[in-house]
Amino acid sequence: MHVGVVMNPIAGMGGRVGLKGTDGKIAEARERGAEPRAPDRAKRAMDRLAAVAPETAVSTAVDPMGERIVREAGFEPVRVVDPFESGERRGTDDAPAETTAEHTRRAVEAFLEAGVDLVLFVGGDGTAADVATALEGTDTPMLGVPAGVKVYSSVFAVSPEDAAEVAATFSRTERREVMDIDEDAYREGEVHPELRGVAHVPVAEDLQSSKQTASGTVESLAEGVADDIREREGDGVTYVLGPGSTVGAIKAELGFSPSPIGVDVWRDGEVVALDATESEILAELGEENAIVVSPIGGQGFVFGRGNPQLSPAVIRECDVTIVASRAKLDDVRALRVDTDDPELDAELAGWVRVRVGKFETRMMKIV
Repeated sequence: MHVGVVMNPIAGMGGRVGLKGTDGKIAEARERGAEPRAPDRAKRAMDRLAAVAPETAVSTAVDPMGERIVREAGFEPVRVVDPFESGERRGTDDAPAETTAEHTRRAVEAFLEAGVDLVLFVGGDGTAADVATALEGTDTPMLGVPAGVKVYSSVFAVSPEDAAEVAATFSRTERREVMDIDEDAYREGEVHPELRGVAHVPVAEDLQSSKQTASGTVESLAEGVADDIREREGDGVTYVLGPGSTVGAIKAELGFSPSPIGVDVWRDGEVVALDATESEILAELGEENAIVVSPIGGQGFVFGRGNPQLSPAVIRECDVTIVASRAKLDDVRALRVDTDDPELDAELAGWVRVRVGKFETRMMKIV
């Protein structure tokens, strides 16, 4: 097996600082204190690949698009491609340059010339679209290590480790859709997925589905959860209310206009932070805190897709309440988490109660 590895070094940087994406926002993300996410995700994938298939031949791109991480995992690259023009700023893993779609496409085109059997990329939906464009007209499959803020496409593995396992073991591929959304519209609360391509992807259990946008009615659920929150007014409980339409209905039932796709913080009958970043959430937490979050329809992710503000540091300070309509749960076999902290992921795993109505709950397993 010959794998071409390319990383978008700025993927996901805007998430925890509330930018809902990083396209065209790298300078603002840095100003808000954002730290690179992709290198750690890439390292987890490459370390796992080295453990399960050390004989894999690997080609990669020059830093900051993968070379150091590939070498540190123990691989001696077959080929190191350079997608940069002479004089372009490349940056480092800690302060990556704002690489472009063209850099990704050049790297993938060079992998094709080297005869790779699979392109393993680290990024989000935008990176997936760039890889798919470069692979158009070929039978070479692609597989994503999820590192972006929004991960709508069905070309990603569930986790970095799963990506390595799939890359090492797959025996056939199927055609899957590559989706992306307009980030500026997304920041305004409008979600319009657009088909950007169709690509060959390894067939495996550990691939995520496309995001489903319909989730059924949630009125009675929202009323029940809001009633429970009101009963605790005056107790100083801080509620961290996640993004999405299901929790948005709870926010509306509480009587305030929520940020469209952001995380809002509520305490003792009032909003104390609207569209909060990770640091703003942490600043508002008190002695007793609760997260209310709903899984992504079709995928089942509770944490790790679309809500990076709910970081491991935030989650560890809170009790977690998961809410979902029955229709949404009918579309998923299990719930999932991908918090950037494997130890926390393991702690969260297991059977949990999911609130599905004013009083009703359903048992679901986090895997």
